[in-house]
Amino acid sequence: MNKGELIEQVASQMGESKTTATRIVDVVLKSIVDGVSKDQKVAIAGFGTFRKRNRKGRTGVNPSTKQEMVIKASSTIGFTPSQSLRDQV
Repeated sequence: MNKGELIEQVASQMGESKTTATRIVDVVLKSIVDGVSKDQKVAIAGFGTFRKRNRKGRTGVNPSTKQEMVIKASSTIGFTPSQSLRDQV
C-alpha cells in the first residue's frame, strides 16, 4: 500500500472526501516525524513504536570501484511493531 492507497482507504472508511483524508494522513505523518525529532520516540498503543536511531560512522566498500570509503555517522528512524500488530500479520 502506498500513500495514495492509504488516503483512499481513509476516505472510504470515514466517508470523507479525498482532500480531507489527505489532510488527515499528512497531519498524522507530520506528527510522527515531529514527535520522533523532539522526543526521540513515538509509541502508538496497539500499533508500534517509531524511534530515532543513531548509526556510527564506519568504513565500507564502493561496489563500483571496490575502493574503501568512509561512511559518516547518521540518524535514521526505526519501527518496532507491537505484539498485537505482529499477531495480526
